[in-house]
Amino acid sequence: MAITIEIDHARTRARAAAAAGSPVVPQAVKGPIRRIKWAILLLTLSIYYVTPFVRWDRGPNAPDQAVLLDFANGRLYAFFVEIWPQDLYLVTGLLVLASTILILTNALAGRLWCGFACPQTVWTDLFLLVERLIEGDRRQRLKNIGAPLTPKRVVQTVAKHAAWLLIALATGGTLIFYFTDAPELLRGLAAGNVSANALTWIAVFTGTTYGLAGFAREQVCTFMCPWPRLQGAIWDPEAYTVNYRDYRGEQRTSAKKAAELRLRGETAGDCVDCGQCVAVCPIGIDIRQGPNFACINCGLCVDACDGVMAKLGRPRGLIDYESWANIERGRRKEVPRNRLLRPKTLGLSAACLALAGTIGVAFATKTTATLSVQHDRDPVAVRLSDGSLRNAYTVKLLNKSSSAHRYTLSVSGIDGKLSIVGNDDLSPIEVGADASESLRVTLTAADAEQRDVVFTARDETGRALSATDRFIER
Repeated sequence: MAITIEIDHARTRARAAAAAGSPVVPQAVKGPIRRIKWAILLLTLSIYYVTPFVRWDRGPNAPDQAVLLDFANGRLYAFFVEIWPQDLYLVTGLLVLASTILILTNALAGRLWCGFACPQTVWTDLFLLVERLIEGDRRQRLKNIGAPLTPKRVVQTVAKHAAWLLIALATGGTLIFYFTDAPELLRGLAAGNVSANALTWIAVFTGTTYGLAGFAREQVCTFMCPWPRLQGAIWDPEAYTVNYRDYRGEQRTSAKKAAELRLRGETAGDCVDCGQCVAVCPIGIDIRQGPNFACINCGLCVDACDGVMAKLGRPRGLIDYESWANIERGRRKEVPRNRLLRPKTLGLSAACLALAGTIGVAFATKTTATLSVQHDRDPVAVRLSDGSLRNAYTVKLLNKSSSAHRYTLSVSGIDGKLSIVGNDDLSPIEVGADASESLRVTLTAADAEQRDVVFTARDETGRALSATDRFIER
């Protein structure tokens, strides 16, 4: 039975074009990993484009957009979470957690984020899909490089860039929706009634998407992104990254030559040097040359190689997700070992759980109001004519809820008299929604002993806020 393998004779031209500064022209590929990437692309783009229009009821006087970065009023909303500038330590914690998860992912499977869910990868895949639908697959696009323009090519080029600009415009416009009320801005855009500031940012983000996904592509992943620079420091030989099983593939020879060698009882590698792994790579690297810091671990070369092996009737996995340590074990004819659970991954997992738990507790115990007390510095204490001692403080009440509250102030820990400047009868202090009140407070005591005092502000529901300061005798 004759076996036919399609050899990409255009790859030499592709390498020459890349050397001349032209972008990498990846070929379409089919397979399970490609299907996973399409599913993730659909999921992530759906989340990105739909999320600004999801509503979330926070009660009166509060925005009903589920996710809103309201920098004008100093608020970040994410469903049931509301973050004020005073809560930015929580954002810092989330960023640290995300970084730790990324490092853990790298220890398990390399640049898996880069290959499947990174925005640059997702939008580049979308732009490549449009390019293939309009201009054809890799072979046709390589023929177009340097070829004279024809009316058909002009129409194709205009259509491609128009589609890219529409996608980029939708992307840039959607990003702005996260910073303001999305339906209202959308109605303003439809009516042509939006601010110059909004239009400027839409234009900036549209141009960024168009340039990075349409032209920069692999240069972003290789040169602009800092993640490849870190690979040399955090690369793990036990991580399951895309690798070439050279002990099985070498020496490379054609399918016909390999069949002849095997008929004579001689050994021949499974790799037929068809170049499919290079043709489908969005970065344009040859994974057969060993680990490469530019590899984004997308696995498209795995699908391409598995397709060739299936046509040849050979086992899949010549290129596969495999640890480099197992590649070296295979060279020594040792049994491969699965070492996903090792001190490094267990430690990183424990760190992620500890960070997630700490952040969860911080969110759960976060209050919608705060009380702060600051002791006067000059003078720190005043001796009155009757021999008693007076300390002065600035008390600040911050109400982060969407409704006004009334707070009654009291002090404990000292036998003294509390006075609020401008409020002699110590009546409840009203603090409006999303507002704060600063009070000048004095504390007078006959006993001049130095001690801690606790200020308590209790609202109409009985919920109490407290802050501790020092009563000073000198």
